Amino acid sequence: MFFRRHAPRLETERMVLRLPAHGDYSAWSNLRAESREFLTPWEPVWHADHLSHRAFTNRVYWAARASRSGTSLPLFLVRHDGVLLGAITLDGIRRGPAQMGTLGYWIGAPFARQGYMSEAIGAVVAHAFGPMDLSRIEAACLPENAASRGALESCGFKYEGVAQSYLQINGRWRNHVQYSILRADRRGRTEAG
Repeated sequence: MFFRRHAPRLETERMVLRLPAHGDYSAWSNLRAESREFLTPWEPVWHADHLSHRAFTNRVYWAARASRSGTSLPLFLVRHDGVLLGAITLDGIRRGPAQMGTLGYWIGAPFARQGYMSEAIGAVVAHAFGPMDLSRIEAACLPENAASRGALESCGFKYEGVAQSYLQINGRWRNHVQYSILRADRRGRTEAG
């Protein structure tokens, strides 16, 4: 089965996951600005123009192209009342013998620890293993990011180890703990280090 390259719209109990649109700029820039201190310890350094309208426009165009080409699935988390909560991206989608992708996400500070990200991860995993026909999804986070680790583990991701100097986060090369979930996972529970 081949991935249908149309803009997906995933629905959960409390939100819709959809591609970013030009009209989301104000909500996105306000939420990112309001959450900057909360997000900084977990993200790469923001470029000087990170919150600019131009940078967001480029992000929207990239999201549409990446979704159409099947290389990435970048989705905004929008509560049913229209409030933007954060974003989740299934990136680096590889076909052929790999059939896998890498998951990344962020949640706005006002919405953290309310289960929204676990709900979104579950929806993306179901979509990836269903219509997209992927076999494996990977995710990585900082070892001290208990909230992110908890969200992954609650969604069935298994700890696989530590990747040394995996990403530059907040200006420093940082080790990350790696997790994965398989479509046909027979590994049982694994102990996180």
